[in-house]
Amino acid sequence: MRKLVAGKLHGIYVTEANLNYHGSITLDPDHCEAAGILPMEFVDIWNKNSGARISTYVILGERGSRCCILNGAAARTCQPDDQIIVCNSIYLDEAHITSLKPRIVTFDQDNHILDRLSYSVDLDAEGRYSFSILDEANEALAIPALVSGA
Repeated sequence: MRKLVAGKLHGIYVTEANLNYHGSITLDPDHCEAAGILPMEFVDIWNKNSGARISTYVILGERGSRCCILNGAAARTCQPDDQIIVCNSIYLDEAHITSLKPRIVTFDQDNHILDRLSYSVDLDAEGRYSFSILDEANEALAIPALVSGA
């Protein structure tokens, strides 16, 4: 079994840090559903501003609130207006990797959803992996890569 990305809230902005609440991250249920993140699911959080990396569990806030609140000890790692990545994962046998289609949601400064993307892994005729990032129309997007001679 391999631990693989199942979904991400990529670039969501922290709306509050509440040191005195039970540890967790409070998220808008609409955002969680868009990325396939469940209530009480453990997630990894990566702070794009500070580089901090933590793990905690999800609780659901008010639907439509666009909230992203770090609670308890997690509040020490992220402050309001920090941009973070919230990622859930799944354990999967490598033989089934081509059936996994993680959902990635990106955000604007006010936590409105900008893009709904997915990741796709396929096998070519020689059995080698290929990776694609797909938009809502299932069109492949550019992937950052090392440019020859750079």
